[in-house]
Amino acid sequence: MDALLLKEYMNLEMVQMPEPEIGPEDILVRVRACGICGSDVHGLDGSTGRRIPPLVMGHEAAGEVAAVGARVEGLSLGDRVTFDSTIYCGQCFYCARGEVNLCENREVMGVSPGPYRRHGAFAEFVSVPARIVYRLPDNLTYEQAALIEAVSVAAHAVNLSGSPATHGDTAVVVGSGMIGLLTVQALRAAGYSRVIAIDVDDARLATARKMGAAEVYNSKTSDAAAAVRELTDGRGAGLAIECVGATDPIRTAIGSVRKGGAVTLVGNFAPSIDLPLQEVVTRQLRLQGSCASSGEYPAAIDLMARGAIQVDPLISAVAPLAQGASWFDRLYRHEPNLMKVILKP
Repeated sequence: MDALLLKEYMNLEMVQMPEPEIGPEDILVRVRACGICGSDVHGLDGSTGRRIPPLVMGHEAAGEVAAVGARVEGLSLGDRVTFDSTIYCGQCFYCARGEVNLCENREVMGVSPGPYRRHGAFAEFVSVPARIVYRLPDNLTYEQAALIEAVSVAAHAVNLSGSPATHGDTAVVVGSGMIGLLTVQALRAAGYSRVIAIDVDDARLATARKMGAAEVYNSKTSDAAAAVRELTDGRGAGLAIECVGATDPIRTAIGSVRKGGAVTLVGNFAPSIDLPLQEVVTRQLRLQGSCASSGEYPAAIDLMARGAIQVDPLISAVAPLAQGASWFDRLYRHEPNLMKVILKP
């Protein structure tokens, strides 16, 4: 089969690889669309340590069932499906608690740090356990469905963060990349009537406003945290969700919430940051990490199918997998006006 292989850092090549084998509880998916995640782009040069060559990346995918394991029930050849990016065991301490994203034996599609390593979906076929597979509704295209994984990440962050009944009707999203823009929409769907978006890119902030942000602030040209406090009677918002993962945006998120407020950390770019500890302690803030998703796929599919979360405005290009290396290069160089690129094997 054709596959886009990270042979070494900064070197992606189309190669021929064996078609994956499936076990009795697995299915083989013919990949019809796979999105390039920002974490894939960051992994291209090895800076994150989460993509170790040789590796087929890609974890935001959808396709059709091409083969079914002997013990699989409820799925048939030709079914239109997507699948979780986290392959969890379903049996460990965390899985028993429903925290499948924290599984002791987890593997992550197209990611390869630590003890696990599993090729991803930038290929014609991928093998996955049937337990992580979800059928697609007829009104979602494969290209749209490739964003379900990202929508589930946003939905998980909002679920962990709490409702307007706890935090009030105002929430802040720091970072207007893909996950940030989806988080804006997920917060609106959860009942937050005023969502404020903060970023350093005016074009992305304009998109955030189109996605439902009531106010937008450029933290490079203004004191965004102070602006949020001014909008909220000098106190700050009840909740901020940070979708970058670096010192400055995390400081902005912390500065944007009121005393006793909550900050949920989704961004995972920098391995460590400079945390304003005294501000967190003396203002009694709650910091919550949010990792991937944990059972939100059905909710994410429903939000998209009924139009509560829109992904079409976020898709910048759809291209053949054979052009993948050039699209990775354009994303790596931060070409303007590029958000989500979908590759089709």
